[in-house]
Amino acid sequence: MNKKIAATLYTSSFIGLMAIIWFVFKSGKGLEATAMPEITETNLSQTAISVYQHPLAIFILQLILIIAASQICAWSFKKIGQPAVMGEIIAGILLGPSLIGTLLPGFSAFVFPAASLGNIQMLSQVGLILFMFVIGMELDITLLKKRAGAAMFISYFSIIIPFGMGIGLSYFLYRQYAPANIPFFAFSLFIGIAMSITAFPVLARIIRERGISNTPTGVMAITAAAVGDVTAWCMLAFIIAVVKAGTLSSSLYTIIAAVVYIAVMFFIMKPVLHKIALKSSKNLSMQRPVLALIFVMLLLSAYCCEVIGVHALFGAFLAGLIMPDEWNFRKALIDKIEDVALVLLLPLFFVFTGLRTQVGLLNTTSLWLTCGGIILVAIAGKFGGSTIAARITGEDAKDSLSIGALMNTRGLVELVVLNIGYDLHILSPQIFTMMVIMALATTFMTNPALNLINRFYKK
Repeated sequence: MNKKIAATLYTSSFIGLMAIIWFVFKSGKGLEATAMPEITETNLSQTAISVYQHPLAIFILQLILIIAASQICAWSFKKIGQPAVMGEIIAGILLGPSLIGTLLPGFSAFVFPAASLGNIQMLSQVGLILFMFVIGMELDITLLKKRAGAAMFISYFSIIIPFGMGIGLSYFLYRQYAPANIPFFAFSLFIGIAMSITAFPVLARIIRERGISNTPTGVMAITAAAVGDVTAWCMLAFIIAVVKAGTLSSSLYTIIAAVVYIAVMFFIMKPVLHKIALKSSKNLSMQRPVLALIFVMLLLSAYCCEVIGVHALFGAFLAGLIMPDEWNFRKALIDKIEDVALVLLLPLFFVFTGLRTQVGLLNTTSLWLTCGGIILVAIAGKFGGSTIAARITGEDAKDSLSIGALMNTRGLVELVVLNIGYDLHILSPQIFTMMVIMALATTFMTNPALNLINRFYKK
């Protein structure tokens, strides 16, 4: 077709379409039952403001800000020899009332209005469910079996001592810092378990980044941390069941139901998943129906735990733990989940934690002294307990101190536990903030402590 003819046809058809639209609009004006308000400059400005304040627009803006801040802080922290995840945690706290909320209250109120926090919380819980599922898959059960003896001793010793010290500490904290109507046993049990946590994922990344994954110290620390992770989550599940029920006797139903649930997962679901893994391993990539089935199983596990009275995150953790032992199968799953969970959803949890962490609440010398006391008790219990246990099992002084420094890492898992306590109204805002600072301090000191130990024994 000739170009001139084509251009004429395009132009004439466009003009004709505009004329028809104008005629229909003109005729349709008479169909309006009532007079419509005229569009004025005020209406336009109000419309523009309402567009900016639309929940979806606010949420997209939050995601942009959160992801950008998380990646910048993660890069900065890697440059100073700290794990990237610590930078992401700090980014969440900086975006909360501790910094941005204090320096730029108007901006903070616009980006994080109270009405939007529910969306952040729900999506952060989805990210945590996926994250705990990945943690469960990353635990190498065969490694636990190989080094079970010494690692089990170190792990349990590193839980018993800080747990006992946490119970003792709660006696001095309860009257001033526990929320109203919370029984002492609930508060003390939670402080005890919070002192006993080791952050397995952060610890694993520190060991990998330092290149000690295949050394006896690295293997012992990662194995002890893995055993401790399983133990601590089982203890936490028990404590949550008791706290929700109110008394030990009334929590028996929850405990029995949880034991039955664990038995079903290990003795029924695990063999079924093993058969599925054998069939799917023949394919180079995981098929969508298999992935969908695993996601349904994961969510059902989390749902069952929540309904039973144990937190949904325990269900996600156990679902990852029973995944087939074939590492290729687990690796394929981790690769599909980890990027979305860690880059997009998990930073939402850090920000939600940061919005709850109000450093400004610690506005007196006595409050900061109390916070310092909590940090000292946490270090003495975890670092000291792990070091003593490692020496008893026959490790030399250097390796024992290194294992103690590694086991003292709390990081992300500690924040998960603290948020559970906050949601159950066991922790007040003040004690929650102190415990978050303790988690950050004990994790920050891991790499410097290891460097100091290596330097001292090298001399």
